[in-house]
Amino acid sequence: MGRGRVQLKRIENKTSRQVTFSKRRAGLLKKAHEISVLCDADVGLIVFSTKGKLFEYSTHSSMEAILERYERYSSAEQQLDPEGSTQQGTWALEHPKLVARIEVLERNLRNYTGDDLDPLSLRELQHLEHQIDTALKRIRTRKTQLVHESISELQKKEKSLQEQNSMLAEKLKDNEKAQWEQQENLLCLNSPFVPPPLPPPPMSSVPSLAFGSPFQVRGLMGENDQEAEPRTQPSATQIPPWMFRHVNG
Repeated sequence: MGRGRVQLKRIENKTSRQVTFSKRRAGLLKKAHEISVLCDADVGLIVFSTKGKLFEYSTHSSMEAILERYERYSSAEQQLDPEGSTQQGTWALEHPKLVARIEVLERNLRNYTGDDLDPLSLRELQHLEHQIDTALKRIRTRKTQLVHESISELQKKEKSLQEQNSMLAEKLKDNEKAQWEQQENLLCLNSPFVPPPLPPPPMSSVPSLAFGSPFQVRGLMGENDQEAEPRTQPSATQIPPWMFRHVNG
């Protein structure tokens, strides 16, 4: 007995719906791959699950290239027949394109951060790895440039600080020298002038005096010697005592 025709309607059982989605999705991706190989056609397939998970398939060219080609084709059709579509129809066509474009960009961002890598094929993973390597090389080149610029700037600052330090050291040395000279001048002004002592006269110039002479003693003694008693000498007018006895007798 042949298999009955499946009625197309929403499967109410959640588990059955998920199993059917997985099987049909795998079959759909397989058919897209087959038609791309057999007919040499560019195929782009985008599928979102009920949970919002993205599943896609693209041929040798990336999904972005296929979408851009689709947008160019749609734009060319609109230019050939501008009166055939109204403004409302144009916005209606642009909206799905923009939504798909935003979804592709969001997916690429998640892939760059290492998320949602399961749906990607080997070729897509290699392409993603190449893009990340190229971005890392650019980042490292820019980082190295900034490091060299920072080192050069620090070297210039170091040289400028050394020059300022040398100038300050010279100024400090000059200030110390000026202060020392000022203090020396002040000491010379405040201190009284003391003439140097005269040298003693030679011993040969001093007259030799005999010890015991009154003149010599008075010459050697100071002015206070004048107050001493003078030596008594006999006077020429004084009469001796024996003469008085002779006159009286």
